[in-house]
Amino acid sequence: MPNQALLQELGRRLRQARLDAGLKVSELARAADISRRHVTEAEAGRANLSIVLLASLATALDVPLGELCDLTPASRHGRVALVGLRGAGKSSVGPLLALALEVPFVELDQRVEAAAGLSLSEIFDLRGAATFRRLEAEALEQVLAEGEQLVLATGGSIVTSPATFARLRSTCHTVWLRAAPEEHFRRVVDQGDRRPMRSRPRALEELKALLDARASAYGRCERIVETSGRTPEDVARELAECFSD
Repeated sequence: MPNQALLQELGRRLRQARLDAGLKVSELARAADISRRHVTEAEAGRANLSIVLLASLATALDVPLGELCDLTPASRHGRVALVGLRGAGKSSVGPLLALALEVPFVELDQRVEAAAGLSLSEIFDLRGAATFRRLEAEALEQVLAEGEQLVLATGGSIVTSPATFARLRSTCHTVWLRAAPEEHFRRVVDQGDRRPMRSRPRALEELKALLDARASAYGRCERIVETSGRTPEDVARELAECFSD
């Protein structure tokens, strides 16, 4: 890769990592203890950063330095990752899509539970969110190492872990299964899960707020597919047409 193209790719990665982290240029500069102008020049592909400055930026962004510096384009191969909040349809569409594409179907949350020997709620209650994020990142790497053809259903909160979500997007074709808040809520309740309403009279309003808060992150997926008012078979058929050879 020519030098200028390399610097531009590095700048693109820096900017995307900053956006994923929800930081302004000034906030990143302050966290990395470098000038705002230096950050701007780096993102524009005009700054030849030293390894020390890159390490400072990686730390401030909570992104592994090796991931930031590895400018070899990652191949997504035939991996399709379904993203979205609970009730989006990942667990119903995923197996149908995998069957159509003749590839394995994997649920990332199940891998996390298997690794911990605990349910998701127990992981959060007993070990905390940081432990879950670590286990989720490790589970993703395990799945990626297993093959280049699969359909992966991710946890709804994966977008809140910038490094893991960036890794997902660079190694998989990502699809946001988007639905109206009322549809999310109805699907979860229809599955017999009453937790969304337990001791939470404003559960639907909270769900709407959560969707609004995550919409920009979900929107970074490669594709957005509406699932409201549609059957899992219909959605899977649409996606199979997109990703079939």
